[in-house]
Amino acid sequence: MRQVIVYGDEDGYWVVECPSLKGCLSQGKTKQEALSNIKEAIAGYVAALEEDGLPVPEENFETFLVYCRLQ
Repeated sequence: MRQVIVYGDEDGYWVVECPSLKGCLSQGKTKQEALSNIKEAIAGYVAALEEDGLPVPEENFETFLVYCRLQ
């Protein structure tokens, strides 16, 4: 299980990043498509690490909401 961040980009696509797997991201035309795509990206990322005999990073990502008032 991995935490992901989902956000819309300026072209109307949904972007999904997996912060605990550096550089692992995907996108889709809908949120659901983007989430489906990131599942495949995560599986491929982990498989590539394992195939190369590299350690798979542990999930170590925390989220916080920060209120920032602009002046």
